[in-house]
Amino acid sequence: MRVHFLQHVPYEGLGNIENWLKLKGASISSTPLFQDAPFPNPDELDWLIVMGGPMSINDEAEFPWLKKEKKFIAQVIDRDTPVLGICLGAQLLASVSGEPVMRNKEREIGWFRIERIPLAAHHPLGALFPETLNVFHWHGETFDLPKGSIHLAKSDGCQNQAFLLGDRVLGLQFHLEMNPQTISALVENCPDDLAPGRYVQTPEQMLQNPEYFENNQALLSKVLDYLYKKGL
Repeated sequence: MRVHFLQHVPYEGLGNIENWLKLKGASISSTPLFQDAPFPNPDELDWLIVMGGPMSINDEAEFPWLKKEKKFIAQVIDRDTPVLGICLGAQLLASVSGEPVMRNKEREIGWFRIERIPLAAHHPLGALFPETLNVFHWHGETFDLPKGSIHLAKSDGCQNQAFLLGDRVLGLQFHLEMNPQTISALVENCPDDLAPGRYVQTPEQMLQNPEYFENNQALLSKVLDYLYKKGL
């Protein structure tokens, strides 16, 4: 399986997704957008993963590669290739689908509970989500759900936390892939984001519940298994 991921900043890589892909024997390649690197041929990919980043998808003047990235993502989706978008990646999927991305009413940074949308339990992917789960967040923007998508999860601080478009384009506003090292990298590189807020934790709070990492890893593996089967 040929898996390609789009990386917006050097400190936000695949995290625990990389371990899972290596166990599957996947061939992994990347486009480091912060280096204005070229995109691969969409026809040569079995799976695309779009990672997070501190910029807004609306910052095309500051990051002109965003226009090219959106075009590339649309090309991959048009080929019915499985796509996973995480945080900024989910916002890009919504934007490519014609929906606006805007500032959320709250910043969510740290571990906060999501709730599965009741109707989502009737879909094979939605049924993999527990009714509630503490997941890791680091975002200040949100999106409208793409038309025809299945709303999978919400939180107190952000209504649209996850969606499935068709049966193989998945957007997750939260980060299931995090481990202590990737969280520490965000803390080090984005300290201004940690200004106090209703849904903003301290770095110490982010690292004090090891069971959260285990629970997120369990759901991540189920979600990746679902997308893996769609890419075969």
